[in-house]
Amino acid sequence: MRADVTLADLPLRPELVGEEPYGAPQLDVPVCLNVNENPYPPSDAIRREMADAILAASARIDRYPDREASELRRRLAAYLGYGLTMTNVWAANGSNEVMTHVLGAFGGPGRRCLTFTPTYSMYPEYARNTHTEYVTAARHDDYTLDAGLVLSAIDTQRADVVLITTPNNPTGTSTPLDVIETVLEGTDAIVVVDEAYQEFSTTPDASALGLLPRFGNLIVSRTMSKAFALAGGRVGYLAAAPAIVDACRIVRLPYHLSAQTQAIAEVALAHAPAMLANVDLLRAARDELLVRLPELGYEVVPSDANFVLFGRFTDRHLAWQRLLDAGVLVRETGPAGYLRVSAGTPEEMAAFYAAVEQIGHP
Repeated sequence: MRADVTLADLPLRPELVGEEPYGAPQLDVPVCLNVNENPYPPSDAIRREMADAILAASARIDRYPDREASELRRRLAAYLGYGLTMTNVWAANGSNEVMTHVLGAFGGPGRRCLTFTPTYSMYPEYARNTHTEYVTAARHDDYTLDAGLVLSAIDTQRADVVLITTPNNPTGTSTPLDVIETVLEGTDAIVVVDEAYQEFSTTPDASALGLLPRFGNLIVSRTMSKAFALAGGRVGYLAAAPAIVDACRIVRLPYHLSAQTQAIAEVALAHAPAMLANVDLLRAARDELLVRLPELGYEVVPSDANFVLFGRFTDRHLAWQRLLDAGVLVRETGPAGYLRVSAGTPEEMAAFYAAVEQIGHP
């Protein structure tokens, strides 16, 4: 094979032919409101503590890290509460790797992963990469779910793994706990409740975590990237029955969480109230988006997360480009005609509203 080989020349798996790497645009612009980050970094004192923790870890950098991430899992269990212990918690490099572990253990050839669209655009890639068949059912017109819709889809699609995202990305729509409870009562499939944005919910304590003592087929997925402002740390985790954690341990790669990652995350959890101190500000910014955008002539989808879908645009790519030209990066994703904007700092929100007014009505 010649040295200037291209993708087209390589013996790719058939399902990868024509695919492109996932990723939101990473552009150097004044205001980045496209990937639902928490824009408030840790305090100087916490960052110094993180640096000290990395320095301490570097004294043993010649040795492998704790492959079980035991201390991190203990601290995550304590943060979640509900009587959970380390044996109920699994951690990995972001919720992306958590989901890859779940589908590596419970998906695979001849098995089906079901979710409800529109939803997170990485789900089909998790399925593809684990040789799991990916199937979907449409949400209601208001992007909500009820137990009848979910259970009917599970039965029709003969699903082995079911993904329910609440609050949902990109719509921000929450699924009530009683719906999730009824679904769990009606199926033996593995049910993953993806709560990546739960801390931003108007009812953050209304979590599926409370259902874990009753249902051995329930997995609750979380992340430290969003509310914890630790997107650069790459820590996702799940809570489930110990047997499910053991299944993830079977398929994980050895030493998948570096010593530095574990150290930073442990410091963040030791200062959880401070790390989460700005969540209320982001909720308020989201709520303001839901009020001000309609006043400016835009349609919005009610959101329980730290972002809002707005439109509808006849040409949303053109609207996205005009906002970018004004120095504001949002996300071109979700249902046709909508753009998604993340809640940001007061300065970022002011720049966004000014840019929106500049481009005019949809």
